[in-house]
Amino acid sequence: MSDPTGERPASNGYHKGPLLLRRGQVPVTTTDQRLLARGGGDADWVHADPWRVLRIQSEFVEGFGALAEVGPAVSVFGSARTKPDAPDYRRGVDVGRGLAEAGFAVITGGGPGIMEAANRGASEAGGLSIGLGIELPFEQGMNQWVDLGVHFRYFFARKTMFVKYAQGFVVLPGGFGTFDELFESLTLVQTHKVTEFPIVLVGTAYWQGLIDWLRGPVLEAGTISATDLDLIHLVDDPAEAVRIVCERDAELRAEEEAAVAENAAAEQAAARASRRDSFRP
Repeated sequence: MSDPTGERPASNGYHKGPLLLRRGQVPVTTTDQRLLARGGGDADWVHADPWRVLRIQSEFVEGFGALAEVGPAVSVFGSARTKPDAPDYRRGVDVGRGLAEAGFAVITGGGPGIMEAANRGASEAGGLSIGLGIELPFEQGMNQWVDLGVHFRYFFARKTMFVKYAQGFVVLPGGFGTFDELFESLTLVQTHKVTEFPIVLVGTAYWQGLIDWLRGPVLEAGTISATDLDLIHLVDDPAEAVRIVCERDAELRAEEEAAVAENAAAEQAAARASRRDSFRP
């Protein structure tokens, strides 16, 4: 993310797949930008785009391979611009620590600000701290608290990893990137594309205006249902955010165990019935 002052921030290097680039080697466009460009008046894109599919495929394969065995995890979203002396940074550390102590790996975008805070809290608590980096024009690199880092060229591949390996989402104050991740998570849960994982917003002063807008004009226009708002939990205390995630995880585990037991009972009943039928003359 670029610095809000317009100046180029200090960088740990620009990652382009497995490559590390610095100074004059940093490209002025990103892989996402080139993918989405129409290509002007020539037809070179007809030949180039099919090959991009292989690169996209490799991102999914590498991401799945790196994260398949992380165990229970929670994705934490928030601004890259939050300074270490800000209250929200402290909340991020507390969220990461609380999740790690509860047995969850912590997944962030791997950058500075809130992402660094959550990774730091998880790492200091002895938990697994994961960073999913993204290719950006002025990249600041993975923060030092990431234990397992994966770099992506494409936002959509990275966002899949945020969702696929998470049992919940905790969202601290952030900007457009955070809003994108928040509403993608809400959409996936609302449409039942993923299990109804908890989505917790931390920071009433920051998020209350959004909630009021959803409960007001959006709900009144009929573009969402009142029950959709139940998907969002708004808290100030990091410990409360962790508690909500833990309680919902326990509920989901109980539901899964009940479903497994029910299926096993049905299979046993079917087997007994089959054996009875085999002895009939």
